[in-house]
Amino acid sequence: MRTPLPVAASIAQRPGYGGHAWAFLQYVLGFRQLGYEPILIDRLTAEMTSDASGRPSPAARDAAIAWFEQVVEFAGLRDSCSLLLDGQRTIGLSRSDLIRSIGAAPCVIDVMGFLGDPELLAASDMVVFLDVDPGFPQLWRALGQADLFSGHDRHVTLGANVGQAGCEIPGCGVEWIGMRPPVVLDEWPVAPGCSRAFRSVGSWRGPYDPIEYGERTLGLRAHELRAFAGLPRRVDAEFSLALDIDAADGRDHELLADNGWLLHDPRAVAGSPARYRDFVSSSGAEIAIAKNIYVATNSGWFSDRSACFLASGRPVLCQDTGFAGSLPVEEGLVAFATLDEAAEGADRILGDWPRHARAARDVAEEFFDSRKVLGELLAKLGAE
Repeated sequence: MRTPLPVAASIAQRPGYGGHAWAFLQYVLGFRQLGYEPILIDRLTAEMTSDASGRPSPAARDAAIAWFEQVVEFAGLRDSCSLLLDGQRTIGLSRSDLIRSIGAAPCVIDVMGFLGDPELLAASDMVVFLDVDPGFPQLWRALGQADLFSGHDRHVTLGANVGQAGCEIPGCGVEWIGMRPPVVLDEWPVAPGCSRAFRSVGSWRGPYDPIEYGERTLGLRAHELRAFAGLPRRVDAEFSLALDIDAADGRDHELLADNGWLLHDPRAVAGSPARYRDFVSSSGAEIAIAKNIYVATNSGWFSDRSACFLASGRPVLCQDTGFAGSLPVEEGLVAFATLDEAAEGADRILGDWPRHARAARDVAEEFFDSRKVLGELLAKLGAE
């Protein structure tokens, strides 16, 4: 019988966002590949499915549950998942089964402290906080706004530079283990064909507000995208974004469109795990522009989405967040800091796309293979 390894993450709360689901499936399916019995834990409260006035929305709740069931069916997790509902009710494994599995597991991976269930957390000998948005939880704690770290025994971050010299994210007295985002290579084979289309998927703002820290405002992807709005005018290629942007940001929508960006609703073109994978694999390359907070703090963050592009044999033109010192950035993965560097990098990729495509897969295999990344993580945690 396989050893269980629970991963607590938020999938049900974002119906129709295939990339968001994949960010967490990489861990669950990656642990399965290592020989564990992964258990996906999610939770859904009335507050998470309320309408704008704060009243419970049965339709939103039904959509969230249906989305969770769709994702676990796609991933083959029907018998190893649990969606915690209000009270003691669950979809999938019961609370009692979940408690037994957690007790038998070497650790629980708790993404951004999402689990928040004292009974379940107490069942584990090692609760691991996984920070996938470096800068936000650390600054919230430093500013006294929120403490997501308490109740966790170990702390892991996708900000590879957190806790190191040159990174402006406070360590908050926590010993941070840096890691790269894993990608399950078998799920992301090299895609055939090529095109001159640079694509990406993301949110204009996302769920968090900018943070005032010291004398600076540490912002979101919107603040960086504005600086690179003119990129399509500099390069003979298609630039396309599946961008979650609110109607209130109409002026920014016009800015991007006027500069030649093709904009799509991510729920329309990448609204399931399978369609997200198709969107990535049918691209020519990725144009990856990060959140301002990742860049300004020199966090070393690298996107799980970019790892998927690389695995698919799609070159990545990626804004440097401080990762360029630890990853190869000449072929397959090309880093930039300025608009001029981005345009030059795009031309280099287009000038020898086959070479960069081969190199992209090589980078994925060497640095992002889930078997290596997750195996090393468990070793560092002492939880093999």
